Amino acid sequence: MEIKDIQPNQGKIDIVATVTEKSEPRTFEKFGKTGKVCNAKIKDPSGEIKLTLWTDDVDRINVGDKIHLQNGWCSDYKGEKQLSSGKFGKIEVVEPAETETETESKKAEEKPSVDEEELVEEEELVE
Repeated sequence: MEIKDIQPNQGKIDIVATVTEKSEPRTFEKFGKTGKVCNAKIKDPSGEIKLTLWTDDVDRINVGDKIHLQNGWCSDYKGEKQLSSGKFGKIEVVEPAETETETESKKAEEKPSVDEEELVEEEELVE
């Protein structure tokens, strides 16, 4: 399924998308229990949509993560479509976002070391 195909009041939504934004979580109390909630935006090649994250998902899902929403639910709030895992769905992180350290490591791997640069310069001089 693609984001463009999702309709309000639709259930059994199965989608893979990337988290592009995540708001600050807020806490709430209901039936004597506290929990957390926050909004996120996810996108796929067909578009983007708001995703509501509840309690455990708030801490588990991060910007840049590729997620798989299974058995999700789409509601309509003030004319805007919003996805949620709902009562029976779940969100799985398929591909975690890269951390800054991982990004820096990749950049370092791509750059030749100083020794390699010197070797290239020496080879040019010899030729």
